[in-house]
Amino acid sequence: MKYKYPVYQPSLGGNEKKYVNECLDSTWISSKGKFINQFETAFSEYLGIKYSTGVPNGTIALHLALLTLGIGAGDEVIVPAFTYIASVNAIAYTGAKPVFVDSLYDTWLIDPEDIKRKITPATKAIMPVHLYGHVCDMDSIKKIALENSLFIIEDVAEAFGSKYKGTYAGNFGDISAFSFFGNKTITTGEGGMVCTNDKTLYDRMVHFKGQGLAKYREYWHDVLGYNYRMTNICAAIGLAQLERADEIIAKKRQIFEWYNNNLKGLPLDMHRESEDVFHTYWMVNLLTRTAEERDNLREFLKDNAVETRPTFYPAHTMPMYTSKFQRHPVAEDIGWRGINVPSYPDLSEEDVDNICKVIREFYSK
Repeated sequence: MKYKYPVYQPSLGGNEKKYVNECLDSTWISSKGKFINQFETAFSEYLGIKYSTGVPNGTIALHLALLTLGIGAGDEVIVPAFTYIASVNAIAYTGAKPVFVDSLYDTWLIDPEDIKRKITPATKAIMPVHLYGHVCDMDSIKKIALENSLFIIEDVAEAFGSKYKGTYAGNFGDISAFSFFGNKTITTGEGGMVCTNDKTLYDRMVHFKGQGLAKYREYWHDVLGYNYRMTNICAAIGLAQLERADEIIAKKRQIFEWYNNNLKGLPLDMHRESEDVFHTYWMVNLLTRTAEERDNLREFLKDNAVETRPTFYPAHTMPMYTSKFQRHPVAEDIGWRGINVPSYPDLSEEDVDNICKVIREFYSK
């Protein structure tokens, strides 16, 4: 079905085509070329972080972060139950065990008190996931990590440009991982970035992602490595997107305000920024009163050419992670009642007005 209002589409109104054509003209289209270094350097400068290295996608970014920290079989990594499945799968790829914790209802993000309850002698790391553009309570998480000698791997796939107490997300952990999929705030089509302020960790990342190639001996591989390199074409698109990042983020915050103003008085909750957070609203999210109402609203919007998505179904309910029965009531509640509405940067105020008219019509029936 073709939607008049898709749930997301990238905004490509900058230098994307110019830079990609430059790649094609130069023939540097694979994992070498000037745009890779330029994108990595500009990304670090934007975030105020020392080291960044590009990878093919956000899932690989998480996997590379875990490998770099030596996470493997017998280890446990704490992760929210309410997250996109990639966060959890990346842990499982290493042979480690994902340990699920519940979320806070006001932010939808990982609950620090539940983290404390789930720490065991096998726990090696915490993976806070900054969902939908909001940032986790990093003061509490850093305190827990320090007290228990745990690594922090920030999953920033959905929160590029978001801030906690004035500092960009991605600066709080030992390593942070970003995604540039086509529906992310800035995109490379497919792509990701792994960032750190630790030179040793950065060197290990680069070593692992380049097939384990030894630094001073040609075609000599001294660790089991991976082909986790970003292409010059993807980096060219990413650099062009980064040039417009502040503009895109400002527009997404404006889109949230349009929805917020239009939907006042309806029996809907919205995912909002908390006091210490600068929320980039990767997706505008609504909570209906019941799961049944959510499904009916989505169907009504679909019939009116408005595409939506459900919020993430909690990872602990997925078949491959259900060997041990668990309950995480906040994660389950949000997962069953949440809905993502169109949130792409090129939406106009008139577009949002029209979408909200359909939502109000549903509730007037």
